[in-house]
Amino acid sequence: MTAKKRRQKMFISVLPGEQVEVVLAEEGCVNEYYVEMLHQEKTKGNIYKGYIHNIDNGLQAAFINYGAQRNGFLQIDEVHPEYYQGSYKLKKGSRYPLMQQVLKPGQEVLVQVVKEPTGKKGAFLTTYLSLPGRCFVYTVGRDQMGVSRKIEDEKERARLKGVLESLKPEKGVGLIARTAAVGQSKAAMERDFKYLNRLWKEVRDSVGEEKPPKLVYKEMQLAARAVRDYLTSNVTEIWVDDPDTCDQVKKFVSLAFPRKPGLVKLHTQHDKSLLERFNLDNQVKEIYSREASMPSGGRLVFDQTEALTAVDINSGKIGGERNFQKMALKTNKEAAEEIARQLRLRDIGGQVVIDFIEMKDPKHCREVEKTMRQALKNDRARTDVSRISSFGLMELVRQRLGSSAIAISTEPCPCCGGTGMRRNMEWQSLQALKDIFRQLRRGNCPDPLVYEAEEELALYLLNNKRGVLGDLERRFGIRIHVDFAYEYED
Repeated sequence: MTAKKRRQKMFISVLPGEQVEVVLAEEGCVNEYYVEMLHQEKTKGNIYKGYIHNIDNGLQAAFINYGAQRNGFLQIDEVHPEYYQGSYKLKKGSRYPLMQQVLKPGQEVLVQVVKEPTGKKGAFLTTYLSLPGRCFVYTVGRDQMGVSRKIEDEKERARLKGVLESLKPEKGVGLIARTAAVGQSKAAMERDFKYLNRLWKEVRDSVGEEKPPKLVYKEMQLAARAVRDYLTSNVTEIWVDDPDTCDQVKKFVSLAFPRKPGLVKLHTQHDKSLLERFNLDNQVKEIYSREASMPSGGRLVFDQTEALTAVDINSGKIGGERNFQKMALKTNKEAAEEIARQLRLRDIGGQVVIDFIEMKDPKHCREVEKTMRQALKNDRARTDVSRISSFGLMELVRQRLGSSAIAISTEPCPCCGGTGMRRNMEWQSLQALKDIFRQLRRGNCPDPLVYEAEEELALYLLNNKRGVLGDLERRFGIRIHVDFAYEYED
């Protein structure tokens, strides 16, 4: 029995010269959201000519100067043997030589950004280059030929393998058929292969004799990438709110799907934004919330730390001991499906720990695990899911596809420093009183002593600590005036 075809719509919203947003929705439900602000252009996928700045023997990694603010990180397993210099001997049981034996500082390397820089960490780099096309990923340095694991139909897999065997890439080059290749004609795939061949030749020729660091290949902007990477036969409509971008998308779609001339539509009702028109704006806003709601009334709470993301499940109304286990199973299965969706929406990468509602029946645990794995099948990122532990915790690891919308559009709160908490008014008022007391004890304290504080703190002092202020005035014989601290503009 064949799986039901998932009908999707793609929405591309453009603020010319500033921002691009892409939404993929299924039956009015947002499944994926990507945003790119042009002043923070992404570097993932870019190829650079760089040089080794230094080698860390302990980490067995090199730090590469490729022109970014921070040096990139290159591990020994991401170094192609063509860069090895001199002779080396492998230790017993080791797959790779010691980096300091085969590489040296100042050596030039061609690297590609695999992961964007995050926080204080530099970008993760590789020397195994890849160029994504419409139907194929063109791999340089790895000459394997294969079909994406996301393609499950055995007939289609066999057809694509046959097409791959008919193509003859040069030595040291491999091809991987993408999900977008499903249903594409052999002629269309051959065109894509020839395009990637030309592109790689241009990249190779552009390296030249110039000194590094130098950008030699730049990935497409988000609107073009979205159509190239996410447009499949499941997408029934593409809505764009910018005429120029709409024309570009139409040209691309006419090549990929020549039999679907009405696929791309221009949004012209400017009394509402594109996302408002299709009731998607509130779902996009929820991405930035710490909490996400579930249909049953329960809530998911996401807490991100430096090391991992913790997800807590707060159930809706579960009444009575008798049906608790049944309701716990139902809520956990619903939560598993929603968590898989939220991981895609928020592009949460790295280690994720989920605290499910306690289930005593092992069969119920296996059901929830199956639901989670099934829900993650639609994820473009690679995932690895563990079983639920005796403590009710599930661990999973997810590949981060890029800088998430949250990462590029938020910054730490200046009041709490990013902790999500601040000192309460009682504590702040006591620190203010300590400061006032210190000033009163000085020999040259002015009379009256004017103490400036932010409005909320000043009102708290006047309303809740007036007695303490009066005692201090009588003790030192100096009047105390609490004023609001105003910020004056020049």
